[in-house]
Amino acid sequence: MIRLTKLNRSSFVLNCELIETVESTPDTVISTINCKKYVVLESVDEVIDKVIQYKGNIIKIKEIST
Repeated sequence: MIRLTKLNRSSFVLNCELIETVESTPDTVISTINCKKYVVLESVDEVIDKVIQYKGNIIKIKEIST
């Protein structure tokens, strides 16, 4: 799960496993595999960084538990 910010500055958490595309239009629009769209304040690169950090944390947890 990654924390993102809507245009009205409220934050929400998105299951990044559901992300299908992230595009800049110029707002950042995230489309999910279940056809929902989210417009966020974070840039495309920031969203990518959050996903990478999340995935890295999952890998670390799996390494610790084995």
